[in-house]
Amino acid sequence: MARIAASGRGILLSVAYDGRPFAGYARQRDQRTVAGELLGALRAIDPAIREVRGASRTDAGVHARDQRVAFDTAAPLPPRGWVLATARHLPDEIVIRRASVVRVGFSPRFESLRKRYRYLILRDQVRDPFLIRRAWRVEGLTDDAIERARAEAAAAKGTHDFAAFRTSVDERTSTQRTIYDVALSLDPADPRVVRFDIEGNAFLHNMVRILVGTLIDVARGHLAPGAIARAIASGDRRDAGITAPPDGLYLEQIHLRDDGKDPWPAGPSDGSSGDDAALEAPELEVEPDAPPLPEP
Repeated sequence: MARIAASGRGILLSVAYDGRPFAGYARQRDQRTVAGELLGALRAIDPAIREVRGASRTDAGVHARDQRVAFDTAAPLPPRGWVLATARHLPDEIVIRRASVVRVGFSPRFESLRKRYRYLILRDQVRDPFLIRRAWRVEGLTDDAIERARAEAAAAKGTHDFAAFRTSVDERTSTQRTIYDVALSLDPADPRVVRFDIEGNAFLHNMVRILVGTLIDVARGHLAPGAIARAIASGDRRDAGITAPPDGLYLEQIHLRDDGKDPWPAGPSDGSSGDDAALEAPELEVEPDAPPLPEP
């Protein structure tokens, strides 16, 4: 570590992955994980790399288009070199899309301003082999049902106590979160696919999946309208809906306070236009003294 502190630097990555083959992002003993594969590929370039620090501990089966990961290194490789050199050591399901230079010890988890998730629903009576474990297939989701879900989603916007929208393993003392937007739309290329886009400052464990499950339960008439408001008011998990499976969940984008310098390729990490207005710094994702937990 002395060598890194004296002459090294931090590297920030944007990583995309298909979550189907992995037991989640975080490293686990005797399990194939995204972080484990990343660390192995990076150590093939610099064996002195000790760890990778991710912004979100996505669960098994959850996908990402813009997971943010940082590490420290003394290797004099530019950002372009990290993107290209590690590609030969990574499995097909993981791609480093972008790299930039940050300070030593940079932790994306504590630099997060807001995150955007997308959940995909396939409304079809039969399976689609190209969307298996990439979207949750739900039968009977009519246009009217989608409108019921869209109306219900409005209750999630704003700053609320989302204690009812987390699993029992999440024991964080602060359960207040801010949801900036919940939008439902049909995929222009495939109207069978319904897109749930949820953006907030931070999320509890399985919060996105429980929100989506609640919206689907209201849409299908399994819960009466107003379920989200009732669950927020009571703080009781039993007042919310089911937990949607991980299959359709994608970590779409993470906005950080510092995106690093000398990025390669240039431009936003998620490939968007980058025209968003400057963001204020809301509540951090987790309390500084809290242990890292899995996310949505």
